[in-house]
Amino acid sequence: MAMALFRFLGAVLKSMVVANTFGMFVILLIFIFGGFVIPRGDIRPWWIWAYWSSPMMYSQNAISVNEFLSSRWANKNTEASIDASTVGEAILKSKGLFTGEWGFWVSMGAILGFTILFNILYILALTHLSPPSGSNTVSDQENENETNTSTPMGTNDEATNRATQTQITLPFQPLALSFNHVNYYVDMPAEMREQGFAESRLQLLSDISGAFRPGVLTALVGVSGAGKTTLMDVLAGRKTSGSIEGSITLSGYPKKQETFARISGYCEQTDIHSPNVTVYESILYSAWLRLSSDVDEKTRKLFVEEVMTLVELDVLRNAMVGLPGVDGLSTEQRKRLTIAVELVANPSIIFMDEPTSGLDARAAAIVMRAVRNTVNTGRTVVCTIHQPSIDIFESFDELLLMKRGGQVIYAGELGRHSYKLVEYFEASNSRC
Repeated sequence: MAMALFRFLGAVLKSMVVANTFGMFVILLIFIFGGFVIPRGDIRPWWIWAYWSSPMMYSQNAISVNEFLSSRWANKNTEASIDASTVGEAILKSKGLFTGEWGFWVSMGAILGFTILFNILYILALTHLSPPSGSNTVSDQENENETNTSTPMGTNDEATNRATQTQITLPFQPLALSFNHVNYYVDMPAEMREQGFAESRLQLLSDISGAFRPGVLTALVGVSGAGKTTLMDVLAGRKTSGSIEGSITLSGYPKKQETFARISGYCEQTDIHSPNVTVYESILYSAWLRLSSDVDEKTRKLFVEEVMTLVELDVLRNAMVGLPGVDGLSTEQRKRLTIAVELVANPSIIFMDEPTSGLDARAAAIVMRAVRNTVNTGRTVVCTIHQPSIDIFESFDELLLMKRGGQVIYAGELGRHSYKLVEYFEASNSRC
């Protein structure tokens, strides 16, 4: 019966937010007038219709009659104020419930009737109400811009020109991130100690060295469990447990997390955007929270416009963000919004955790074009990538390749068609 009720509400209320809100209100009314929170005798006469309309009232009566009219409640009633022959019947009367066996069958019939009624209403709603709007928001201008997209580097002339013409209003300091002999340990899990491991610590990163440079797009690649995200979290200062060894510097100066958080951004694989605001409002809200108070309102809004143009979201400025997979922006558009929300903080270094995961080739190419536009502003951009296509892979400038156990196999430039990577493995007698 409950499933039928909520199916009906879902069919009538097309928005998930409205359906959840109204559904909680309906549940509240059903519980209040179900005869348990407020007994029937305490309900005002002008609200008694709600009591008889509550499906929970019939469910509670069916359960109570089935229990208190059983043999274990058949002792003689000793309460003189209640006219009942047994203890069970006295309890039912005191709570305003049905007192005869007929009450069980009446309640079961009412529950069945509610189930049939809600299912009929559900079918009628699906038959006669208009379907919900499309789940993705794509403007005509964006469709035209993306028609000829074939590679992640962005061969679309119009999109490239728009990115090139974008001039960043707020200045930033390009920074190089270097790390030498980085090791990361966590406490040995209890399950592994029970299997005979004597060490007290488990090493997740082993003697990793490298550098990420401004204006260079670097890929962190490796099999699952190689430590790609772990390394990026360590460098970004997002690991609050475990032990980190080695040196991390910013353009030659030791990294301090208090200041590093202000000049870095982190695009997570999953987003938490508010579904009830527009694209412009999401980016503007991030700008108000994260930009310095010294930036005036006019400059702040101008910078938001430039960031939207940079990631090609200006044509979607008034589109609602919506819920993933339900309405609003598509997955690829949400990825670009995540980049914009971080970019509007004006960071010098941006970390991106698998920006192309869950996307088809076309959508991944659009996201990588936005990433490339970000790199072209002179920022340091690092992305973790899992099983990239050849087009995605060759859109990167440098590679840090890791193997299981948190060890580096290759760190350096890729070159055109990855020829430098191929030469490296050929020189080490490894087949590519």
